[in-house]
Amino acid sequence: MTVLHCGERSLDLTVPCVMGILNVTPDSFSDGGDFVSVARALAHAERMVAEGAAIIDVGGESTRPGAAPVAAAEEIARVVPVIEALARRIDVPISIDTSKPAVMRAAAHAGAGMINDVRALQAPDALRTAAETGLPVCLMHMQGRPRTMQREPRYDDVMAEIIDFLRARVHACEQAGIARHRLVLDPGFGFGKQLAHNLTLLAGLERIAALGLPLLVGLSRKSMLGALTGRAVHERESAGVAAAVLALARGAAIIRTHDVSATYDAVRVFAAVSAAS
Repeated sequence: MTVLHCGERSLDLTVPCVMGILNVTPDSFSDGGDFVSVARALAHAERMVAEGAAIIDVGGESTRPGAAPVAAAEEIARVVPVIEALARRIDVPISIDTSKPAVMRAAAHAGAGMINDVRALQAPDALRTAAETGLPVCLMHMQGRPRTMQREPRYDDVMAEIIDFLRARVHACEQAGIARHRLVLDPGFGFGKQLAHNLTLLAGLERIAALGLPLLVGLSRKSMLGALTGRAVHERESAGVAAAVLALARGAAIIRTHDVSATYDAVRVFAAVSAAS
């Protein structure tokens, strides 16, 4: 797959691209409260596009460990005005980071061109809703639920279990009428995974890429980078860029990040060297 059709816009995957994170939440682990107003959210999105983001991912509910759930109406109130403003002002696709069918519908109507679901369309009615929007969907692996996922995640074989889960979700999507060419996979770094699980996953990422669908990877500012470097959340840019390059070398097509400028430069270098080899 070289082009992902995202509503009225397209995402070119002939070379790896950067997804900029736009959290319009008061409690996200890295930037909670920074972009809750439409004006500030729009300014930040425009800055990320100028820095090289090829798609903007808008989220209205934090999925950090221990985060409190948000009602669908509140999530819609947070994301829809931002998506409407972005759809008028930026030229790149807009992704909605949600698991709720009502939010998917509202976001699609507002101009979102992709659904990014940490629960891989497992919520009641999510499969049917996503199919009806006609939008591409990113399916992420998560063991457990956000509030409790990091308490004691356990795997017999982390790679095999993630691959089996993603295969099953792809099949469920196809059965629901979501064509394979509309699907993207995310192994879910940090979602129900300890440091050893995350390292095994990153080392073996090409096994997930071998499933033949575009691979989205989100490692930006994650706790695994803090555990490896001892650095605080806002001091993990270098570690995040290093992890992104390792993911690219193992088949990642989309890098989801808070730190767009540095990540975009790394992607450009990686793509140039890959083209020359």
